[in-house]
Amino acid sequence: MMQLDARLIPERHIHEECGVFGVYSKEPANVASLAYYALYALQHRGQESAGIVVNDDGLFTSYRDVGLVSEVFPAERLASLGRGNIAVGHVRYGTTGSDNKRNVQPILVNHYKGRMALAHNGNLTNSHDLRSELESRGSIFHTTTDSEVISYIIVQERLHCGSIEEAVSAAMDKIIGAYSLVISSPSKLIAARDPHGFRPLCMGQMKDGSTVFASESCALDAIGAQFLRDIRPGEIVVVDKAGIKSDTSHCGKAPKKLCVFEFIYFARPDSIIDGSSVHIARQRAGAYLALEHPVQADIVIGVPDSGLDAALGYSRQSGIPYGMGFIKNKYIGRTFISPTQAMRENEVNIKLNPIRSVVEGKRVVLIDDSIVRGTTCRRTIDLLRRAGAREIHMRVSAPPFVAACYYGTDIDDPSKLIANNHSVEEIARIIGVDSLGYLSLGDVVKLADNTECGFCTACFGGGYPTPIPQEGGKDRFECKISERTKQ
Repeated sequence: MMQLDARLIPERHIHEECGVFGVYSKEPANVASLAYYALYALQHRGQESAGIVVNDDGLFTSYRDVGLVSEVFPAERLASLGRGNIAVGHVRYGTTGSDNKRNVQPILVNHYKGRMALAHNGNLTNSHDLRSELESRGSIFHTTTDSEVISYIIVQERLHCGSIEEAVSAAMDKIIGAYSLVISSPSKLIAARDPHGFRPLCMGQMKDGSTVFASESCALDAIGAQFLRDIRPGEIVVVDKAGIKSDTSHCGKAPKKLCVFEFIYFARPDSIIDGSSVHIARQRAGAYLALEHPVQADIVIGVPDSGLDAALGYSRQSGIPYGMGFIKNKYIGRTFISPTQAMRENEVNIKLNPIRSVVEGKRVVLIDDSIVRGTTCRRTIDLLRRAGAREIHMRVSAPPFVAACYYGTDIDDPSKLIANNHSVEEIARIIGVDSLGYLSLGDVVKLADNTECGFCTACFGGGYPTPIPQEGGKDRFECKISERTKQ
């Protein structure tokens, strides 16, 4: 049987595209600093670029660049944004190549009735058709993102709507797919979530009464804001001097389909999403794995960081002791580049190192969140073998990936997904484990505490909640995804 050579296949792990933040203060304040710390807390959602726009009574000041939040905004640059009433921020996991800097958000638009700053998390499925229609009417695009399509649609609606919130509502009748938005007009801060609720978005309040929005509740904790509630799927929330208004006219138009990978991998464990703890959901995934795929073993370990909570849940359910099997080098991040092939092959040794005293001579249960191509876990398993593990039984807290994602996750090419080309038994042999078990689809949809939390699980078997691009449009859409230029 053909073996997978990890040295010949580019390293790849699933990534979520971005995180958004917004704050409205009735009085001028240092809103840029709030955005900075919130984006720092959301850094796990996007590590390629960052941007902040400060609105001081209609005067917009912005800075956006590639890099981590701390790299893009040293103290003097953050201070240069000044004070204001509104700030919008964005972190992005994006492209490689020339489009990288061009696609940095928030997007700034000047139009007949004022200015607008927009930050977007998600991906539209009708962006190609909308973009073609806009271009045919003379629109000139400066980025390759769906976010710019959304901004143009909103601006066009604004030209004949009485308010920016009416324009956002009208735009939601046209755009299809995943979008959690934070938008600043000259005088208002607006948050909106698509009717399916694919991506999370929540609202909080500062001690001084300022209103904040963020992709995850951990960002509210980072700035000392009190969590108020999640934005409902389809809801538009408007904050201005008059207070907070909610438009629910789009709510209930579609079944709720939060991306299940928010609970499995994307979100920080300390976040609460749609009423459910991410930490508890991951422990529950591990417990389900123990029930579905029991095994005789000496120790349970997780792959840092995403496998640790699930490993703890597996241990508690199975009664097999939990141990810290790996030490992760926390200083290896986005900028780590291996200049030679030999160093690339040893990269995993630098990122992770097994604790020999924990695994040597042991039958090990290894927990991770996913297997995409199989290269990452094969290298991790090789490390455990060299550290003396006697048996390795891998358990995965998600079902096998078999389909592309059109909603903001970079699972783009089904032909490169190992589960599409091999059976579970074959994958076990390829990656070098004694047994392999995936979490079932029936249990993955039960991870949330909130029983009303519906999930999108299309990447595990199709069944897309919205129409996806077909024929020529689909080809161009998939090309766009493969270049990782989507938002």
